Amino acid sequence: MKEQSKRLYFIDAMRAWAILMMLQGHFIDGLLDPVYRDPSNLLFSTWKYFRGITAPVFFTVSGFIFTYLLLLAPVQGKNNPRIRKGLKRGLELIGIGYLLRTNLFGLLNGVIYPSFFLVDVLHCIGIALLLLILIYLAVPKGKIGRLSVVFLTLGVLLFAFEPVYSAWDLSFMPVALANYFTRANGSVFTIIPWVGYAFIGGFMASLFYRYRNIKYLYLKSIGVFLLGGVSLIWYSSPLFDWISVRAGIALFERIALNNYLFIRLGDVMLVFAVFILLRGLMKRKVFLSIGQHTLSIYVIHFMVLYGSLTGIGLYQFWNQALTPVQVITGALIFMTFCTWAALSYNQHKQLLLTSLGQTLGWIKSKGIYLMDLGLRTCRIVWTRLIRYLTATQSR
Repeated sequence: MKEQSKRLYFIDAMRAWAILMMLQGHFIDGLLDPVYRDPSNLLFSTWKYFRGITAPVFFTVSGFIFTYLLLLAPVQGKNNPRIRKGLKRGLELIGIGYLLRTNLFGLLNGVIYPSFFLVDVLHCIGIALLLLILIYLAVPKGKIGRLSVVFLTLGVLLFAFEPVYSAWDLSFMPVALANYFTRANGSVFTIIPWVGYAFIGGFMASLFYRYRNIKYLYLKSIGVFLLGGVSLIWYSSPLFDWISVRAGIALFERIALNNYLFIRLGDVMLVFAVFILLRGLMKRKVFLSIGQHTLSIYVIHFMVLYGSLTGIGLYQFWNQALTPVQVITGALIFMTFCTWAALSYNQHKQLLLTSLGQTLGWIKSKGIYLMDLGLRTCRIVWTRLIRYLTATQSR
């Protein structure tokens, strides 16, 4: 197998770019004073547009890399070792998603705040991994072409019917479950339509795997991504309008009026083209390290910015209160700190876990000792009290 099919460095670089974009996007959006949010300002409107690319890229890349590794495994079918890892990872992401929305002080008071049940990007990516595995198992082993068609069909259907299910009233469902399907209660992301990008990523990965050994793979991929990206951005809305007029189907008109999903998919394809084109520059260790530790970076940024667990974060102190100079400077410092902290944590992870285990073991041993001492003390006091009462009664 060629080296290019063993490691797709541009994917790690895309993940690194996406997480850094997410960090600065969350920081600026949360702390920039509203008086500076002028849509007519070229710098602000450009920043806002590119900020909107981050989530689609992240979901697509997540679906791409997981599906590619799933297909690259030496054993296919239900015994694929990547299935077990994927199930573990998916459940882990959902668990971490809920943990980040936990308020420890509230729990100590016996209170679970409604924000705990909100669904975010980690929940959706976790669900996406589980669904990718389910689809992989449902398609006969070795039928890569059929798998590609299923992924593409599901992704397109989720995007196309967004005007329909976005209007659903899910108030009859338990809030914890409804939050996975509607933003009405405050969820930032929902599995529909966002899992659609992961399906599209799975479709791209299946094609990449199928044709991984063809000549000029990267050059041809750049051409396909450029053509697909430009077509979706500039021509998908007119196409839906044309279909609506010709077929008389109102759904296509509604898609054209709010065609953000297909347009953002076009943006994602252009990002793929750019990173594949610059793949020779993407083998630097810093890009690979950041791309491989996006989860740690995300967790640290969530805790520092939003105050996960403690409720104390930058957002609580400077919510929409900074000037552009302050927020840009702060964003650079914030990205640097979160990245450094995450990479340092992963570098010394084993040592930290060992130290934590030793500390917990010491606390446990001391706790057992103190509990045993307390029980013996209570036993002595109780015995002496009984003797005293017995002696008093005999008098």
